[in-house]
Amino acid sequence: MKILFDTCVIIDVLQSRQPFCAEGQRLFQAVAEQKLDGFITANSVTDIFYLTHRALHDNEKAKQILMTLFEFFAVLDTTEADCKAALFSPVTDYEDAVMCATAAREQMDGIVTRNTKDYSSAQGVSVFSPQELLQLL
Repeated sequence: MKILFDTCVIIDVLQSRQPFCAEGQRLFQAVAEQKLDGFITANSVTDIFYLTHRALHDNEKAKQILMTLFEFFAVLDTTEADCKAALFSPVTDYEDAVMCATAAREQMDGIVTRNTKDYSSAQGVSVFSPQELLQLL
């Protein structure tokens, strides 16, 4: 199962955000055990670095965290076509619409996010909360 991880799920785990990190950690474990294929977008990588660096105030530690993520998660490019498609998406948040367009183009089986309501009008891609995805595994 190919799953695109929303930035919030990654940050929940990296920053041990309660009460969200436990489910995210279980999903990370599923990726590590190859029970599912985990993906993040290239634009998520920049957000993850920024938020991690801001929390740690340490450039090298933030880079090391990204290197560890790259060991487990493949990175999907966001294309011009994804950006343009997102302009006409029924998903009202542009960043989320770009993620949906990328997931659809890359034929992901779904997106995992704890903000499922933001994706309620997504078309062409399934959207799961961490709990829903864990139940499927």
